[in-house]
Amino acid sequence: MNFKHLKYFVATAETGQVSRAAKLLSISQSAVTSSIRELETILGSALFTRRSQGMEMTEAGRQFLQSAREILEKVESAHFLETQNSDVSGTVTLAATYTVIGYFLPYHLGRLAQLYPKLKIRIVELNRQSIEQQLVSGLIDISVALTSNIQNPDIETVTLMKSPRRLWVPTGHPMSDMDKVSLQDIGREPYIMLTVDEAAHTSMKYWNANNCSPNIKLRTSSVEAVRSLVANGQGVTILSDMVYRPWSLEGRRIETVQTSVEIPTMDVGMALRRQGTPSKAIRVLRDYFQQSFLSPKSTLG
Repeated sequence: MNFKHLKYFVATAETGQVSRAAKLLSISQSAVTSSIRELETILGSALFTRRSQGMEMTEAGRQFLQSAREILEKVESAHFLETQNSDVSGTVTLAATYTVIGYFLPYHLGRLAQLYPKLKIRIVELNRQSIEQQLVSGLIDISVALTSNIQNPDIETVTLMKSPRRLWVPTGHPMSDMDKVSLQDIGREPYIMLTVDEAAHTSMKYWNANNCSPNIKLRTSSVEAVRSLVANGQGVTILSDMVYRPWSLEGRRIETVQTSVEIPTMDVGMALRRQGTPSKAIRVLRDYFQQSFLSPKSTLG
């Protein structure tokens, strides 16, 4: 196993398609495919199931992804420590939504504190509407949010990660062994609807687009409540891989299943106001996230 195997695997896992990974890495699709096959042979497990819509990670793939990310992140952290200017100072107000703060941002805040010890990052949690208003008015400098939800044309967004959405079911559920599940079949099950960060509104858009409706048993703003309810057999849900964990707080297992129709991804990224020249401190944050997710030198390249 080598560094290239890990880079190509993570790129494919993050983008969901060999073609996208190849484009991001500026290499051929055959090189990505060959590397993934080599890695699967080394590990003795299939990491992806090849679908017409793209590459779906197997359970072994999801488990290995965390280890691969940790290795690449440590290598990249060492690279950053050698090349970045740690003398950058100033204060930046960064806003984030509930989901981003809980499932995306903490690791990166730790890295930023290590890389730029003189840079003060003030964190505020806001909903999407407040982020848009305060970005435009200048009350906050930058946001990391669900860019798929941003609506204000005066705000520029840069998507860093696209997280696929899948059906969550408890272990042993009849749908857990199915290759794909239709929204019509899911609609016959009791459904746990997450409401935080406009999740319910987003969900209803793809339900309505497919002329279906969920059989909503409960609405809640708590991801952990959804996780526990699904794991304990109280219903099913469709949520993104970013918030997926295979175990509930009670230690019960949750499985994921691909849907037969393509569900829009949950897109996470940066949001900045279009007008004005950003300060050096803001540019440092912007460049950090771009290098971490979009640069060919990042863990995806």
